[in-house]
Amino acid sequence: MTGVNEIRTAFLDYFNKNGHEIVASSPLVPRNDPTLMFTNAGMVQFKNVFTGAEHRPYSRAVTAQKCVRAGGKHNDLDNVGYTARHHTFFEMLGNFSFGDYFKDLAIELAWNLVTREFGLDRDRLIVTVYAEDDEAHGLWKKIAGLSDDKIIRIPTSDNFWAMGETGPCGPCSEIFFDHGPHIPGGPPGSPDEDGDRFIEIWNLVFMQFEQVTPDERVSLPRPSIDTGMGLERIAAVLQGTHDNYQIDLFRHLIAASVELTGVPAEGAHGPSHRVIADHLRASAFLIADGVLPSNEGRGYVLRRIMRRAMRHAELLGVREPLLWRLVPVLVAEMGRAYPELVRAEPLVTETLKLEETRFRKTLARGLDLLNEATAGMAAGAELAGETAFKLYDTYGFPLDLTQDALKSRGIAVDTAGFDTAMARQREDARRAWAGSGEAATETVWFALRDRAGATEFLGYDTETAEGVVTALLKDGHEVSRLEAGDEGIVVLNQTPFYAESGGQVGDAGVMRGPDAGPDAAGPDSGNARALFRVTDTQKKLHGIWAHVGRLEAGALEIGQPLELAVDHARRAAVRANHSATHLLHAALRQVLGDHVAQKGSLVAPDRLRFDFSHPKPVEAAEIETIADLANDVILQNDAVVTRVMDVDEAIESGAMALFGEKYGDEVRVVSMGNPPGGQPSEGTSGSKGTGANAPWSVELCGGTHVRRTGDIGLVAIVGEGAVAAGVRRLEALTGDAARHYLSRQDQRLRSVAAELRVSPDEVEERLKSLLDERKTLERELGQARRKLAMSDGSGGGGGPEIVTVGDVRFLGRAVEGVQPRDLRPLADEAKKQIGSGVVAIVGVTEDGKAGLVVGVTDDLTDTISAVDLVRVGAAALGGKGGGGRPDMAQAGGPEGAKAQEALEAITAALGEKAPA
Repeated sequence: MTGVNEIRTAFLDYFNKNGHEIVASSPLVPRNDPTLMFTNAGMVQFKNVFTGAEHRPYSRAVTAQKCVRAGGKHNDLDNVGYTARHHTFFEMLGNFSFGDYFKDLAIELAWNLVTREFGLDRDRLIVTVYAEDDEAHGLWKKIAGLSDDKIIRIPTSDNFWAMGETGPCGPCSEIFFDHGPHIPGGPPGSPDEDGDRFIEIWNLVFMQFEQVTPDERVSLPRPSIDTGMGLERIAAVLQGTHDNYQIDLFRHLIAASVELTGVPAEGAHGPSHRVIADHLRASAFLIADGVLPSNEGRGYVLRRIMRRAMRHAELLGVREPLLWRLVPVLVAEMGRAYPELVRAEPLVTETLKLEETRFRKTLARGLDLLNEATAGMAAGAELAGETAFKLYDTYGFPLDLTQDALKSRGIAVDTAGFDTAMARQREDARRAWAGSGEAATETVWFALRDRAGATEFLGYDTETAEGVVTALLKDGHEVSRLEAGDEGIVVLNQTPFYAESGGQVGDAGVMRGPDAGPDAAGPDSGNARALFRVTDTQKKLHGIWAHVGRLEAGALEIGQPLELAVDHARRAAVRANHSATHLLHAALRQVLGDHVAQKGSLVAPDRLRFDFSHPKPVEAAEIETIADLANDVILQNDAVVTRVMDVDEAIESGAMALFGEKYGDEVRVVSMGNPPGGQPSEGTSGSKGTGANAPWSVELCGGTHVRRTGDIGLVAIVGEGAVAAGVRRLEALTGDAARHYLSRQDQRLRSVAAELRVSPDEVEERLKSLLDERKTLERELGQARRKLAMSDGSGGGGGPEIVTVGDVRFLGRAVEGVQPRDLRPLADEAKKQIGSGVVAIVGVTEDGKAGLVVGVTDDLTDTISAVDLVRVGAAALGGKGGGGRPDMAQAGGPEGAKAQEALEAITAALGEKAPA
């Protein structure tokens, strides 16, 4: 039991047998402590349990917690590779008691584990206690049988732990292992304590006080235990070495690095192999937990870690990307303990490969330009800040890399000049914004961005987190405080809320302040717990998340910590609709052709809308096929894979770009599904390509998506229509909304079937039959109405009276119950009856309006125009105009009661035109 994986399992099993709940490692991005850049200790996920803000169903816990120390206060980055124990990523084993057991059992469990289970020689162990902690000193003597010289009292803060300036705190007790006199160094508390001989392997924190104020400390009613044992350190002890990089895990990683580079790990190149092995772990686990390289916050620290490893690969003489090729070795070593590493392997691989490819281009280009700019400079010279900024701004060469490259030549960089150039660029951007026609209130975001920085988005991996208020806005202006009832905007340092982008609506949810306690005076009191209802989330400038909503209770101030919770049901519905949009896009292209391209979309919780290029309506059979294809992929329940790629490489690989989106150099590529009816695609394991084994859908997308296609449930297309020339729109529902829609449609079908007295399967045929019958009846009815209209009403078959105006025969008739569309056939029939002459028929509808048709036989059109006469009649009916041909014209008017007057007006006009 000396391998890293065996030691981790043995530790967890030991405490589990002693009543401890095995709790999985929390993510490296803390969800409950926004003041931390990364999780750096095992107790981070239990912080709220220790303070009493959170209650869990167990009072004892044990964890193997993944940790990173590479930024902020805990930054070991520069030491990694050159010492025996510094790491950016490490695992912290720990056992915890939340008001259950205290010092006596904690000491007993620890001593039994290291001496009995792990079999360490007790003579090579010493412990430290806080100088004033007589209780712990006595317990070590009683339980472990240690003599006074083996229990060292430490009077400094090294042996007194505190969560912060206020809050839980207490004395510590550390266990040290003596690697032997052949290793330089002295025991803790001695002048030589910084040597490598005596190594701390375990720290037991006795959390027994609360620091109320800087001057007041009281005892906790339920003292607790928090311990931490570095897995790498105890593995080194158990494997007989004082060097963490000699343990099995690192030996395997370094051996793989040696094999791929052809450079031995001994001698001058040893630190480079160590840096690569350590930084590979940190990079892979950070990416797996949702951190991606960027120029802000956590992403910037990740990029520094990655580029430091890549710089060392370059020092080894490697000319092609290296780190991504080591990922399978890392997954084989640690994937069983951390399944998230296995799931994220494609994303980790692509991200490392992309970043190293781009870094090598940046490095080569930047070094060439830097050499040109510093040619002739001697040691002690200083590179102009303006030049360093140009390298950064134009060529992407970071300032710290410029400084590092010049360090060996003794050339400094004018950092003040660099900062001045950066500030000038920001001011130019402000002026450009102000002159672009944007609302003046939008300029507030420039100052805010400079002061507070970008918001870190955590929402790909979680819907809950904690954040710290960095800015508050009301009525478009920054304020220092929001009161209950105020509507405004909250800006945070980090958030799980998705900001509207790419057609996907912004998240909604709630933000809650710390519990105000028993003194709260009510929901409208300033002492009430703050409750901010987020109704929308918008993105401002480059990465500021604006949470729009209303403060329903309490008050909000700058610097206040908040508990953040996205509306889960709403987010889940949005995710399903967004993923369904991708599947429908792929189905449209397969059914309609490759000319289909997205022209816009809306992804909301209740529906989705997808606009696409297509020259004609989509037929019903095509819509059915499109829906079937999408649902076939949904039923595969295939994993949705996310990768980060170079934008050009992504598009070349077949990824579809979203309409209207602007992309940076790096993009998220979302792949899902296998071609319906085909074999499983390589895309599910992170491959790219456009062949037969490519994923069903591959798109560039920064939105949130389901974990598996089956999470969509069902997609139902509910509408198709035109938006603009050559642009069609599909509307669809997913999940429960689709199911309810189809259920309602089914119920309507059954109701119709019952009315028709047929089965649902026979409804279509029966309706066709009824429609045919209706057409026949309408035709027969129209014929009967026309015949009746043109008769004298006596039943004897006589027709309307024909009069002579001048020497022109004229037939005028007002009829009721005849549709306007039937007036022309009546006029044609009347023209046949009259032989030569003019006919005018006014049809009065049920709502009192009138239609008018005037016909002139062909022999009279040279002297009489039907258009002129119909306009005269229309005027009498209260209408305007009218049109047609000289032989037939039609018009109408709102005053059907004046039908006879219209006929008289036409008769008078005809008298003026007809020859005497």
